Amino acid sequence: MHRLATALLLSALSASIFTTSAFATTPQERMKTCNADATTKALKGDERNAFMSTCLKADSKPTNASQERMKTCNADATTKALKGDQRNAFMSTCLKADSMPTNASQERMKTCNADAATKALKGDERKAFMSDCLQKK
Repeated sequence: MHRLATALLLSALSASIFTTSAFATTPQERMKTCNADATTKALKGDERNAFMSTCLKADSKPTNASQERMKTCNADATTKALKGDQRNAFMSTCLKADSMPTNASQERMKTCNADAATKALKGDERKAFMSDCLQKK
C-alpha cells in the first residue's frame, strides 16, 4: 500500500512539473512578447495578423542541417525562377551537394557523365565514350 501511494505521488508530481514547465509557458510567453511588439509597432488589421503569424512561428522548432539545406536550395530555385523538371533537377542536385564525400572515381564519373551530356551522346556512342573516359587516369 505504501509503495502504491509513493508511486501515485511521484506520478502526480511528475505531471505537475511538466504542466508548469517550459512546455506550457513557452507559447504563452511568445504570445505576450509578439503581442507587445505588435502594439509597440502600432500594427493593425492584416499587417498585425501577418506580423503575429511570423513572430509566433519564429524559433518554434529547432531545425536540423537537412531542413536548413532544403530552405537554402528552395530559396535558390525560387531566385532562379525554376519550374517543373528544371526545378526538380536543380533541387535534387542541390540537396545532394556536399552530403557525402566523393572519392576520385566518383569525381571521374561525374566529369565523364557531364562531358557525355554536353556532347549529347546516346546509346552505344555514349557507352563507348564513358568506357574510354573512365579508363583514363
